[in-house]
Amino acid sequence: MPRPRAHLRRAFAVLLAGTLATACSALPGRDAAPLFERVTLAKPGDNGVHTYRIPALAVAKDGTLLASYDARLDAAHDLPGKIDILLRRSRDDGRTWSAPQTVVRHTEGAGAGAGDSSLLVDRDTGRVFLFHAWAPRGVGFPNAQAGNAVDSTTTLHPRYVWSDDDGATWQGPRDLIAAIKRPDWKGMFATSGHGIQLFDDHSARGRLIQPYVFRGSDNLVHAVNAYSGDHGTSWHIGAPLGGRLDENKVVELADGTVMQNSRSSDPKVHARMVALSRDGGIHFGPTEPDPQLPDPHNNGDLIRVAPLAATDRPESHWLLFSNTADPTERRTLTVRMSCDDGRDWNAGRVVDPGDAMYSVMARLPDGSFGIFWEDGDGNLSYARFNLAWLGHPCRS
Repeated sequence: MPRPRAHLRRAFAVLLAGTLATACSALPGRDAAPLFERVTLAKPGDNGVHTYRIPALAVAKDGTLLASYDARLDAAHDLPGKIDILLRRSRDDGRTWSAPQTVVRHTEGAGAGAGDSSLLVDRDTGRVFLFHAWAPRGVGFPNAQAGNAVDSTTTLHPRYVWSDDDGATWQGPRDLIAAIKRPDWKGMFATSGHGIQLFDDHSARGRLIQPYVFRGSDNLVHAVNAYSGDHGTSWHIGAPLGGRLDENKVVELADGTVMQNSRSSDPKVHARMVALSRDGGIHFGPTEPDPQLPDPHNNGDLIRVAPLAATDRPESHWLLFSNTADPTERRTLTVRMSCDDGRDWNAGRVVDPGDAMYSVMARLPDGSFGIFWEDGDGNLSYARFNLAWLGHPCRS
């Protein structure tokens, strides 16, 4: 067969690129059969562990699904304590899983431990970051002191470990305390679940964003983002969003706006707090409650349905949100959908009708979605679902 001329080769390359982009952003149609499959990844007492908590979820560059979480070895409470961070991997969207591996181990005899993991995948380099809090003996978020010295024994340390083989092996840790913790801030930890990477067609090309929480000199809890523009070589801290917030998530909307969705720490507020950034997640406008999203002061999640969809496509504006959709009690875990970048939310569908706590989601390689959460029996549960199961309220 004769070789195609240059202009035909270029046209073929453009067509192929468009086809691949369409395939990557494709979603199951409305006529797809509803899908909901649930498995248990950890339950109290497994391997002698007292309590499992704090789910995190992400998809590695090769499509491997990664789930990390706390193994609270001898008590249920937060740091300080004997807490390890475990990780399981799935090569089939969560149908089957590897055995747990210990990614961060507490220091036996020293009273130091780790917790509250968050996963972030750099789609360009393939590196997987696992952010976590490292606690010296006796130090937890409520009693952590001001300071940002690397050798401090009186405050929490924002650290991460990393993997360059899709979560099979891990390196580190690296301590970010001097880079992102201001000297007057007290306790600081990465919001558990996942961070995000911004897309290349906006000004903050490839920026990595990891949400954090800190307790300021005013003793209020604040939300803030750590970010990197060089694939994690250096990290910086953005402007705090204001007091009386807590664990939070970020999502990039179709026009490049970054939306921060936060748990409130104000006892008078029983809804999610939302703010918008026009500079890639560094500075934000006012934080306002969204009455469509009732919340009992719990950690939830927010993701794009079709992050690779062209901005002129309706699905580029679709979002999913998960939380325990009750204003006062941690129960009724629900996934809601927005067709318009979070301005309006549907009633959603209940994932778990009983007691529940933290939840985190991920878009899977086949176009379905995974949700990883703490159920009322103390288990860490995972479910795979599709838009047909949700009711698919948006128009394509």
